[in-house]
Amino acid sequence: MARMAPHDPVAPRLAALAALLADETRASFCLALLDGRAWTAGELARYASVAPSTASEHLGKLIAGGLLTEERQGRHRYVRLADERAAHLVEDLAAGAAPGDAERPQSLRAASTSSALARGRTCYDHLAGRIGIAIADAMTVRGLLRQETGFALTDPGLGWFAELGIGLDTGTRRPLVRSCLDWTERRPHLAGAAGAALCRHALEAGWCVRIGSGRAVKATGDGERALHELLGIEPETIR
Repeated sequence: MARMAPHDPVAPRLAALAALLADETRASFCLALLDGRAWTAGELARYASVAPSTASEHLGKLIAGGLLTEERQGRHRYVRLADERAAHLVEDLAAGAAPGDAERPQSLRAASTSSALARGRTCYDHLAGRIGIAIADAMTVRGLLRQETGFALTDPGLGWFAELGIGLDTGTRRPLVRSCLDWTERRPHLAGAAGAALCRHALEAGWCVRIGSGRAVKATGDGERALHELLGIEPETIR
């Protein structure tokens, strides 16, 4: 009788992780939380159109599985993605599940939402969509970012951040820069500590504003001018 290969200890954990996202409601929660903010259980229940008790049950599973973390303030319970790794996992899976060109939104509202997300959005704590791609491309053309063998800031790139007064947190285990596959553009945008710092600066400086309660963002007039002056990005490409 042939001897069976030893059981891979990672297999049960992989299966458990896959099971967490195998439910549409839980997947919907994780996609909503890619905006990088903390949501209440009630907000997520309304977002996914499920009962509060149903939302609470699903959130408990996501927290126990390590994809989400929770914070309590008084009577309110807030949840967010556990960390950048969890966000990266969800975004990568979303890229693989993105609809093909032949699949069109079935309603005007769905089409408007899809268009807004494709134009610009937050991917956990960095910019994605056409805005994110345009920034990564422009930084590369100007020698601020290298993409040949993975993303890396050049010395001029580090200087560019410093000149803008954007501090880069280099004291953590988080990579300074990392590529993140954009599920609408199918190309990499800038993630990591530098991507997060740039996104935060864009929102605080009023270059970008959030649209509604989701993770879609758009460039403001000030943002279009700033990105054109700093990186040569043509406003039409990010509208």
